[in-house]
Amino acid sequence: MSSAATELVRLLTVRGETLAVAESLTGGLVAAEIAGVPGASRVFRGSITAYATELKHELLGVDATLLGQRGAVDPQVAGQMAAGVRKALRADWGIATTGVAGPDPQDGQPVGTVFVAVDGPLTDRAGSAGGGKVQALRLNGGRAEIRMESVRSVLAVLLEQLAGEQTGNERAQDTERNGGF
Repeated sequence: MSSAATELVRLLTVRGETLAVAESLTGGLVAAEIAGVPGASRVFRGSITAYATELKHELLGVDATLLGQRGAVDPQVAGQMAAGVRKALRADWGIATTGVAGPDPQDGQPVGTVFVAVDGPLTDRAGSAGGGKVQALRLNGGRAEIRMESVRSVLAVLLEQLAGEQTGNERAQDTERNGGF
């Protein structure tokens, strides 16, 4: 388990919020990273690994026309996956990964093209669009490196959103619970 996953579970626990994960190219690695943290069951609702394109529509509610026109490797698809898993698993936050890990290009996108997304109870913050955020990545390396960097990146995007949303009162409660100053 990573320090990012540990911090994510800690912050969600302090906030009393839950998380759901939708994965494509990472094939369950994000869920495994989160589930590896002791206490994750307090915040982690579950995951949907929708590797096949049609499952993104059937299980996560991604627009079929969008998938037909642009394919699965698209920023809007990533955003809809995050929103769809959040709704399907009744979580406060949804995160998603979609992209091309290789060895071959997919949907006209080169290897290393990845989109990670977060959907949650966001307010009027810079970078949020309709309650979510999508980040485009251009990653180098082999298939395993691309997949692991995708995991790291989606966790980092959610951590940024949570840190930006945390109020002074929540920080004070967190510090008090953890014996800090």
